[in-house]
Amino acid sequence: MANLPEHNPRLAMILMICATAFIAVTTLLAKAIGTGTLGAPLHPLQITQARFLFAALALGSAALILRPQFGAVDLKLHILRTTCGAAGVTLMFASVAFIPLSDATAISFLNPVFAMVFAIFLLGERVGPVRWSAAGIALCGAIILLRPGSGTFEPGALLALGAAVILGLEIIFIKKLSGREAPFQILLVNNAIGLVIATLAVLTVWEPPTFAQWCALAGIGVGMAMAQTCFLNSVARADASFVVPFSYGTLLFAALYDAAIFGVIPEAVSILGAIVIILGAALLAWRETRASKA
Repeated sequence: MANLPEHNPRLAMILMICATAFIAVTTLLAKAIGTGTLGAPLHPLQITQARFLFAALALGSAALILRPQFGAVDLKLHILRTTCGAAGVTLMFASVAFIPLSDATAISFLNPVFAMVFAIFLLGERVGPVRWSAAGIALCGAIILLRPGSGTFEPGALLALGAAVILGLEIIFIKKLSGREAPFQILLVNNAIGLVIATLAVLTVWEPPTFAQWCALAGIGVGMAMAQTCFLNSVARADASFVVPFSYGTLLFAALYDAAIFGVIPEAVSILGAIVIILGAALLAWRETRASKA
């Protein structure tokens, strides 16, 4: 068996926060490509295919340099994980072309709640009252950001909600794989399988990108590779029900990027939602720290 990372909740939390920063970048780039900011809008399947292409190139180059040792590959789990990941990401890329980025991000990143529930039944993890409370607090923050009654729940929002469910299930497959294989091996196999699936799916809708779009597509692939690296190393070091709620941090980074790049200042409702999400994440970190000391 490959050497697996040691249990380290604090490092897992930091890695998950880093992953969210990279994920927010890829979503912003997908928004620019899908809405015609950088040229004629490209199909979400084409964005997903480029995401796997450039991520595979980045990871393949790293493998040639690092020459890591690989163990046995659970092909069935990899195919299940990759299929969920490709479907979830495609739905997310599609949703940001129809609804505001903050709304799409908030809805799709309800996936930690789905993942926590899936973890109970599929991984046999125990979720105590503190974790339930922390997840509930984070969920309330996401609901605040959704602005109920403002017309958020339209077809684009349903695409983001579908992404949340599917990506929540992907987290479970990632957790299963992280207990059997080394993170870098999982990344390489995932992106190789994903590239094959996405290439077959994009054949009928592919259009030549502009130079700016090629740069953005490359940024999505490399950014997602970095996000996956941080994410896999995170879930390999702590329970899925502990680390995945920190992925709500993507909401915060999306708001920061909007302010820094596009001059969009968050509204009071957005700030309130972000604070509530941070409180939920802080409660989870406090609970895990006490449990580790005990």
